[in-house]
Amino acid sequence: MTDEPREPRRDHLREAAETMRAVRDRCVWTQRIDHTDLVPYLQEEAAELVDAVEAGTRADLKEELGDLLWQVLFHAEIASRDETDPFDIDDVAAALAEKMIRRHPHVFGDAVATTPDEVLIHWNAAKAAEKRTRTSVLDGVPMHMPSLALAQKMLGKAAQVGVTPPPPAPSPADEAELGEALLALVAQARDAGWDAERALRQRLRALAEEVRAAESR
Repeated sequence: MTDEPREPRRDHLREAAETMRAVRDRCVWTQRIDHTDLVPYLQEEAAELVDAVEAGTRADLKEELGDLLWQVLFHAEIASRDETDPFDIDDVAAALAEKMIRRHPHVFGDAVATTPDEVLIHWNAAKAAEKRTRTSVLDGVPMHMPSLALAQKMLGKAAQVGVTPPPPAPSPADEAELGEALLALVAQARDAGWDAERALRQRLRALAEEVRAAESR
């Protein structure tokens, strides 16, 4: 009795990329979409994935990961047809693998990291080497992040150059109390007719100016 040969495992990622290519070729709506047109859909899909992570089912998580992957495939397929600087999903994946190998020398090289802090040291060193041309700690910070996430990131960057954060509000004891305090501030803004999102973004722009001024001293 001989073992029957196993069928080769399907490459579902490749199938997804080929499906995207076919859609781009044959769907008249998809053909007119460019990178900029896709941005709102990308933001929406990312937000839906966050919802799935925080409050969804396993099925929701799998579906939303797929929807976000479709956005990556969509951007890569658009890029593959650029007349001056084309690249495709294989180029994206290859660049990603190379970067992750560089940033994990304790996994793929001779470096040693036995604690999360040591891992972070290797990661930051590799990232700094990659970004040698940057002139500010704010370079590379995505300014279209949600404003609260952006505020938290920018405060960390500001601290690196000695810019003092705003005086702390009364300290919440935990994240639940923090949520209550933030909601109360938004309610106060609403009652006064203020735009809480705009107010925070305006303050973050001022913080960015403070950071750049500190760097130029």
